[in-house]
Amino acid sequence: MKKLEEYVVSIPDFPEPGIIFRDVTSVLQDAEGLRLAIDTMQEKVGDLEYDVVAGPESRGFIFGTPIAYNNKKPFVLIRKAGKLPRETVSVSYDLEYGSATIEMHKDSIRPGQRVLIVDDLIATGGTTEAMIKLIESLGGIVAGVVVLMELAGLKGRERLSGYRLESAICYEGK
Repeated sequence: MKKLEEYVVSIPDFPEPGIIFRDVTSVLQDAEGLRLAIDTMQEKVGDLEYDVVAGPESRGFIFGTPIAYNNKKPFVLIRKAGKLPRETVSVSYDLEYGSATIEMHKDSIRPGQRVLIVDDLIATGGTTEAMIKLIESLGGIVAGVVVLMELAGLKGRERLSGYRLESAICYEGK
C-alpha cells in the first residue's frame, strides 16, 4: 500500500520560481488516495469530541463532508463573501497579496457547540485564523483543526497557538 505522501504530486516552480506546489487534485483523482486521505484525517482527530464539522470552500467541503458523514455530524459551509443565501456573519482578513472575506450562515453554529474545522492545507494560517474568529463570533468553540497538508515552513501552526492542529502530511519547506 502506498503512503499518503505518494499520492501528492509536487510541482516545482509553480506558481513562481522557488515554490513547490503540492497538488491535492492528484489525491482526489485516485480512489485509494482519497480513501487514505479521509481515513488518515479522521484518525488524527478520532479522540476529539465535537458537535459540528465546518470547512471552507472548496476543498474543505471535499474533505470535511465525508468526515461529518462518517461520524453522524452536521457539516457547515464557510464560503467567500456573497455566496450564501441567508443572513450571514463575516470576517475579513489579509492575504499575501490583498484581502478576503469569508462568511457563514448566522444560524449555522449555536453557542457552546464544539466545532472541528477541516481543510486541505494550512500554510500561513490566515484563513484558518479567520475561520476560528468566525466560529467564535457565533459562540462556537473550536475543538480542533485537521488538514491534509501542512506547509510547516510558513509557520501557520504558530499563528494558531492554543488550538489543536493535526495534519495528515507535514512538509518542512514552504
